[in-house]
Amino acid sequence: MIASKKYLRFCLLVAVVFAALPCVSQIVVEDTVQMINTDSIRDAFDNGPYFGLYKDNYFTVGTTIGSKPSKTNSDVKFQVSIAQRITKSTLPFHTYAFLFYSQKTMWNVFENSMPMRDMNFNPGLGLSKLLISKGRIVGKATLLVEHESNGRDSIQSRSWNKVSLSAAMFIDPHLMVHAKYWIPIVDGENNRDILKYSGIFQAGFQAISTNRRWVFDVTYIKRKGWNLSGNTIVNLGFRLFKRHNQFLMLHYYNGYGECMLDYNQYHSRLRIGLLIRPNLFSDF
Repeated sequence: MIASKKYLRFCLLVAVVFAALPCVSQIVVEDTVQMINTDSIRDAFDNGPYFGLYKDNYFTVGTTIGSKPSKTNSDVKFQVSIAQRITKSTLPFHTYAFLFYSQKTMWNVFENSMPMRDMNFNPGLGLSKLLISKGRIVGKATLLVEHESNGRDSIQSRSWNKVSLSAAMFIDPHLMVHAKYWIPIVDGENNRDILKYSGIFQAGFQAISTNRRWVFDVTYIKRKGWNLSGNTIVNLGFRLFKRHNQFLMLHYYNGYGECMLDYNQYHSRLRIGLLIRPNLFSDF
């Protein structure tokens, strides 16, 4: 009977998370996070750093798959992403608020004068709740209000806003599933059809090796339409030092919407570089 009740509670938790159209948070469960009860875990989190990394931070270089590498189809792609928590988890339902800022850059470093092809700015405000079970953090649910644009004017201007509902959950300590759904508010005059290319929701999984040195994750972004068309992101990372969060990264992007300037152009590019991940959560 006790086992049945535990199983029902677990199923209910999973149902609630995925009914909320869960988030693309990426969670790495560290041994130091193991606590005795829910309150002590929240206290440890609340007393932790308020400022830190948000999404993956990386610097990669690569080229187009299926074509001979050249200065026009090869580039550098890098991302910087930070977050500032502005409350403890003392808001209703034990949620906490935070501000975040991400900037992704596409750099044509092999061309003359090495122009920055496009820079995408993604600031926003989030409200998150930790999902805690059996003395450890097993997931996170998040409500986001976010803006994304490329800071250009005239016909090269791109922008949109999103209200996003997301969540992530570990099936076991080495396998995490995640998803994110957004309500778009497209205010850019030159990207009215962006949902056909940059999508309306995304989902994926992350697998971590037993020794925690290897990380493999796949994210599928569903483009608008009654079909299976979508964009795919695949990352393979090897932790350089056992107790650090730096990885050697293999990054593959296939589809549309990799950056805002040419969101409606198809890319299939493989890159390699350095990845720095948050210790606990990494959002996509």
